[in-house]
Amino acid sequence: MSWSGWGDPAKARELPEGVRALLRDLLGVRAPAEPAATLESVRLPPVALPAPLLGALAGVVGAGHVLTGHEARVRHTRGKSTPDLLRMRAGDGSAAPDAVVLPGSHEEVAELLRLCSRERVAVVPFGGGTSVVGGLAAARAGFAGVIALDLGRLDRLRSVDEESMTAEFEPGVRAPDAERLLAARGLTLGHFPQSFEYATLGGFAAARSSGQASAGYGRFDDMVVGLTLATPAGTLELGRAPRSAAGPDLRQLVLGSEGAFGVITALRLRVRRAPAERRYEGWRFASFAEGAAAVRALAQEGPLPTVLRLSDETETMIGLAGPDTIGSATPRGAKGSGGSGGCLLIAGYEGAGAGERQAGATAVLARMGGRALGPEPGLTWEHGRFAAPYLRDSLLAAGATVETLETAGFWSNLPRLYGAVRLALLGALGAPLVMCHISHVYETGASLYFTVVTPQDADPVARWERAKAAVNAAIVAAGGTISHHHGVGRDHRDAYGAEIGPVGAGILRAVKAELDPAGILNPGVLVPGG
Repeated sequence: MSWSGWGDPAKARELPEGVRALLRDLLGVRAPAEPAATLESVRLPPVALPAPLLGALAGVVGAGHVLTGHEARVRHTRGKSTPDLLRMRAGDGSAAPDAVVLPGSHEEVAELLRLCSRERVAVVPFGGGTSVVGGLAAARAGFAGVIALDLGRLDRLRSVDEESMTAEFEPGVRAPDAERLLAARGLTLGHFPQSFEYATLGGFAAARSSGQASAGYGRFDDMVVGLTLATPAGTLELGRAPRSAAGPDLRQLVLGSEGAFGVITALRLRVRRAPAERRYEGWRFASFAEGAAAVRALAQEGPLPTVLRLSDETETMIGLAGPDTIGSATPRGAKGSGGSGGCLLIAGYEGAGAGERQAGATAVLARMGGRALGPEPGLTWEHGRFAAPYLRDSLLAAGATVETLETAGFWSNLPRLYGAVRLALLGALGAPLVMCHISHVYETGASLYFTVVTPQDADPVARWERAKAAVNAAIVAAGGTISHHHGVGRDHRDAYGAEIGPVGAGILRAVKAELDPAGILNPGVLVPGG
C-alpha cells in the first residue's frame, strides 16, 4: 500500500489533459509548486523509547517483531484522510510511532498492554491503516512514547460453523483474504466498503464499518455475533448467543470504540451463502428529491435491492459512480446512460430470488418516476467501485484538495441535513465542487456521503480543517449524526461530544477509566474530554 496515497502505486494514473483543463477553468486548480516528498525524505522525530523498554517489548513478541526503522515508522504514520496524505506528501512524519510492534497471539497483546500501562507507553492499534478521521495519531503528552500495535500477524480463520452460519477470525485478516477463505466453502461476509482492498476485519469492527451492499447484507456491526477484547484491565469475552436479554449488549460498547477501550483479538461473524447470481442496473430520476423518495419507498415497502445508491445532480454530471472512467474519451457505460441532467440510481440484486426482487423493485422505481437505463451503468459502478481513492491521489497530485465526509439522518430531516452541509461547505470554501450520494438506507432514514473538490492554497490542511469544523457544527445543528460509518477519531471527537451531550461523554470516560486506567489506548481518539 502506498505510504503517501491510496492502495497499489501501480494503479495510480495521470489525469487526462481534458480533466486538468476543467479543473483549471472551473475551480482555478494549479499544479503544486513543490514536488511531493519521497519516502526517504519524510521527517521523523527521534525514537523516544529507551533501549531497555524496546528490549522489554521484544521480550514479549520477539526481537524481529519490534521495528524502529524509517520505512516501518513512516508506513504506520497517520491514516488515509486527505489532511493525512497532504502532510505525508509534504514530508511531515511528526506523528510517527516510536516503534511498530507485531504481536502473534491474544496473550502477547494482553502482555503488551500490561507492559505499556506500567511504563506509560501509548498504544495505537493498527489494522489496514485506512482511517479517514485522524484515528491513528495518538496524543503524546504525558507518555514515554508511542507504539503502533500492528495486528497483521493475527491473520487466521480459526473456525467455521456452517450449522450456525458463523466464522471465527483473528482481527488482522484483510477483507479480500477473508472473502477468499470463505469462498472456498461457498460463503461470504458480503461486506465491501470502499476500503475493502486493504482494511482488516478488526478495523471494520472497531470503526463500525458499513459496506456498499449494506442494504442486502447489513452493516459490519450487524455481522458481529461475538468477540474477544484484550484490555489493560483484563480480557472481555462477549457473545454467547445471537441476542440476549441479559443486560445491555456490551458488544455494542466495543463496536465503534476505535481501539480506545481495548484491542479486538478475535471475532465471530455471521456469514451468508455466496450468491450464485448478481445483477446490476441503472435508473435516472429527474431530481435528487424524486430519487430519494423512490429509495425511501424501496426501504419501507420493499423489495430492497442488495445495493442501492443514488447520486445527486452534480455527482451524476461528473460521473463519480464510475470514477475509473472519468476523463476517458469513451467512458464505460456512456451508452444508454440516459443523457445529461437528473440523478443516477444504481441498484444491485444478489443471491437467490434476485430476479424476483429486481422485478418487484422495477415496479416501485417506475411508479416513482424512474427511467430504466439497463445494466450498463450498474456494471460501470461495479467495475470501478474501489477506484475513487486512486482518483483522489491523482487530483491531489494535480493541485486539488479532495475529501469526503458523511452523515445520516431520518428521512423527514434528510433535505435539511443535505442543505446544511452544502451551505457550510460553500461558506467555508467559496466555490467548491460538492457532490453527494445516498448509499446506505433504512426504513427510517439514510446516509449522505459528500465528496468535495477545491483548489489547494498555501496551507490546504488548515483550510480544510476550518471547513471541516464548519461542517461538523452544521451537522450537529441540523440534527444529523457526526458519522454514519467513517467513525469519530480525532476529527469528529468534539462534535461527537456535542451530539451525545455531557452525560453520554461521561459514560465513555467512565468506561475508558475502567478498562484503560492509565489511558494508554489511542489517547486523544473518540472519547470527548478524555
